[in-house]
Amino acid sequence: MADADMSVLNEVFDVIMDRKNNPVEGSYVCSLLEHRKGINKILEKVGEETAETILAVKDNDKKEIIYETSDLLFHLLVMLAATGVSLEDISEEMKKRRH
Repeated sequence: MADADMSVLNEVFDVIMDRKNNPVEGSYVCSLLEHRKGINKILEKVGEETAETILAVKDNDKKEIIYETSDLLFHLLVMLAATGVSLEDISEEMKKRRH
């Protein structure tokens, strides 16, 4: 099986970090990062997208699984950015688990 090109995750994370460091009015990412509920708003979205992903899997709907997993990954990236965790941090942890 060919390796998936996951560079898009780095690209999306870079955009999220740019929004964090250089807020843009009307940006969805900024609305999450700057929400009055703070990190709780981001975590609500992670929970919501997790539930939707679970339901897509339960329904065995591949198109919805892909769509909802993408939403979940996006919101996880926002959560990581908000908490100061980098994709490099995650990559290093995953490498430790591989061996």
